[in-house]
Amino acid sequence: MKLKNPLLAGCLAVALLCMTAAASAADVRMFVRHEVADYGTWRKSFDGFAATQKKLGVTYKAVYQSADNPNDVTVIHDFHSLEAARSFAASAELKAAMEKAGVKGAPQVWFATKSD
Repeated sequence: MKLKNPLLAGCLAVALLCMTAAASAADVRMFVRHEVADYGTWRKSFDGFAATQKKLGVTYKAVYQSADNPNDVTVIHDFHSLEAARSFAASAELKAAMEKAGVKGAPQVWFATKSD
């Protein structure tokens, strides 16, 4: 298929590059599942924590809500190393942000490494 609009073709090329970079950047993926008091409040806090996430080694992130309960949230964070992921998970900044955001109880946290 040949695209006649060069702007559209350029946008598609950039989108494909971004998807490929996100898919290949994850040497380590951290999964965090927790319940929050209010998703809207939690999301504002999560989005406001982006600069700190980046500073602490997060290379990609995504948020998922349970189809049955919007306050049941699973977050993924990608890192270049397991050490960076574990350091982020144990950081005082993350713990304070989660408390401020209204996370209820202890989160479930697990790590996965890329398998070739």
